[in-house]
Amino acid sequence: MINRVIWIVLDSVGCGALPDADKFGDEGVNTLCHVVDQTGIKPDQLRKLGLFNIDGLDCYDKISDPIGSYGKCMEVSNGKDTTVGHWEMAGVSTLQPLPTYPDGFPETIIKEFENRTGKKVVANKPASGTGILDELGKHHMKTGDLIVYTSADSVFQIAAHEDIVPIEDLYKYCEIARELLVGPHGVARVIARPFIGQPGNYVRTSNRRDYSLSPPRDTVLDHIKDMGKDVIGVGKIEDIFNLKGITEALHTKDNMDGVDQTLKYMKEDNEGLIFTNLVEFDSAWGHRNNVSGYGQGLMDFDRRIPELLATMKDTDVLVINADHGCDPTTKGTDHTREYIPLLVYGKAIKNGVNLGVRKSFADIGQTIGDMLGAKPLEEGTSFKQEVLD
Repeated sequence: MINRVIWIVLDSVGCGALPDADKFGDEGVNTLCHVVDQTGIKPDQLRKLGLFNIDGLDCYDKISDPIGSYGKCMEVSNGKDTTVGHWEMAGVSTLQPLPTYPDGFPETIIKEFENRTGKKVVANKPASGTGILDELGKHHMKTGDLIVYTSADSVFQIAAHEDIVPIEDLYKYCEIARELLVGPHGVARVIARPFIGQPGNYVRTSNRRDYSLSPPRDTVLDHIKDMGKDVIGVGKIEDIFNLKGITEALHTKDNMDGVDQTLKYMKEDNEGLIFTNLVEFDSAWGHRNNVSGYGQGLMDFDRRIPELLATMKDTDVLVINADHGCDPTTKGTDHTREYIPLLVYGKAIKNGVNLGVRKSFADIGQTIGDMLGAKPLEEGTSFKQEVLD
């Protein structure tokens, strides 16, 4: 019997271009293998679980006796970002792409936002999160104007210096933007992007907050919660699902804090789901084209895996996967359209089962719900019977 699933998302650790990657400008991408190839890292704990036995991953030696089951998933949703990735893995795909703004947001939206906040907006264009601070950080510190920008994703981002705009005020401005951005302008996320420092040396802080749309229908999180079980969100999970289906949540400072908090919850008396997002792979290294940082981040997580396995109960299952790619070796800084790796481990899980290529991220959520006895999802095919011993 499975009483609890520990579900860890390595944010952006994709493992190869999807068949339709060319439609997204992402031919030839492979976040995981390009990082391994260029840095020479040896993530042996992930290898032990079966990561490099996944079909098509030829960047590190396969292992003859992996202790976990493994596979990779295709994405059904029309997108390649955090929101659509997490929603799909939880059982709700997004076939109609969420709105993006390659030319900036309409003047009507910006004017209404300025009226409601009493603050002037600068930028209003797609930009790199660090590049826009280099360009307009000094102006913002002098005037207090809010830096509003977007990316290739469906996001409305507000950057403000913590010494100029108190963090609670920035959150309030994000809530106003979220109220405005509905209907045809219903972007996936409004993101608070606080930073500190001085011109030439700005640093974004861990006080980031995401204000998401709610999933359009119930996910596996709701189904587990409806059973009276725990659904604990670690990191930005509560933001991604707009608190829907969550019973308890906690934000984290970085990946290692995310692992620490996951371990803390694992040691407590709870049943159901511990759902963790480790965001630094994406935010600190993928979007920054920081290949060496990405490699170090993978090794830092790899070194924590023995702690996670040692803390598991006999009735626990560990699921590790990604939500999209963000290949730091590409010219751009946007997400990349990729397969996601999938690893499953537990005392009740068979060793070395090749789950092949799953047709949807939703197979993960369907399986987790199936293992916990939750109501089935409308999407996804459970692989519970393939992996349960």
